Amino acid sequence: MTAQSNHNQRIVLASRPVGAPTQSNFRLESANKPTPAQGEILLRTIYLSLDPYMRGRMSDAKSYADPVAVNDVMVGGTVCQVEQSNNDNFQVGEWVLAYTGWQQYAVSDGEGLLKLGTEPTNPSYALGIMGMPGFTAYMGLLDIGAPKSGDTIVVAAATGPVGATVGQIGKLKGCRVIGIAGSEEKCRYAKEELGFDECINHKAADFVEQLNTACDKGIDVYYENVGGKVFDTVLPLLNTGARVPICGLVSQYNATSLPDGPDRLSMLMGTLLQKRIKMQGFIIFDDYAHRYNEFATAMTAWLKEDKIKYKEQVVEGLENTVEAFAGLLEGKNFGKLVIKVNQPL
Repeated sequence: MTAQSNHNQRIVLASRPVGAPTQSNFRLESANKPTPAQGEILLRTIYLSLDPYMRGRMSDAKSYADPVAVNDVMVGGTVCQVEQSNNDNFQVGEWVLAYTGWQQYAVSDGEGLLKLGTEPTNPSYALGIMGMPGFTAYMGLLDIGAPKSGDTIVVAAATGPVGATVGQIGKLKGCRVIGIAGSEEKCRYAKEELGFDECINHKAADFVEQLNTACDKGIDVYYENVGGKVFDTVLPLLNTGARVPICGLVSQYNATSLPDGPDRLSMLMGTLLQKRIKMQGFIIFDDYAHRYNEFATAMTAWLKEDKIKYKEQVVEGLENTVEAFAGLLEGKNFGKLVIKVNQPL
């Protein structure tokens, strides 16, 4: 077993970011390792998930979830091992999916934990392809996007954990899939490894022309997780009856004001009306928690049959979390971003 520490390193929100978060908005603290009471367990964080939604939790603007209080530990999904147990329902060494945030250790009474077994093959997958990102891709595309064989699907952030899964499910459903990504390397990966029909670098000088050419028959489903200039380019290409699931707007999370330029709201509303477009936002566990087993059954089978490929980027060390998160908001990650906080027991 790995040597155990008596200290608990944790990252707290020191101040609310204005624009892009920086190191000064956070504080790395060291406290005593918490001690579980009767009925409780001590959780040792092995993997911490970094996701764009966390930027919203740093703001006190009204949203669908409460903000993190200043001086509180930053929130986040985690995969942990039980290091100490005073609860008969949990064994030492057992793996669980939790929500213990940016810290090495936490105490839990067991409520809300999802057991992953004693020897899971890929425990960190519970934060990605088998967790919130994979579930988001599955339900957003299949329930709201409702793709039909032969449809053209466009998805931005095409090599991220949501976009990559959306595209691959789209191919399984017989659709033509066009990805949008932020580098030539990511575009090659989307086509050569994930099986996308095309992928376009949104930083290319002729991005608009390339997307128009690739979508010469229009767009039936646009899976929105970026917003900004990408959506501006997509909007006129949407077909009559198109569906637009919205799970995120990462290009806007650091914004401190509305974007420059003319008011395009009337154009958007007119397009939605004239083309009878369905545009729907969703919060995955608020709206679809009751269908998780459906997703898990399908995704487990696809992974086992090698029909879905999954890429992780693992960063070692809790102390590197803030830098990694800032890079995530800038699109520097390649695949699902995970921090390895501790070695397993």
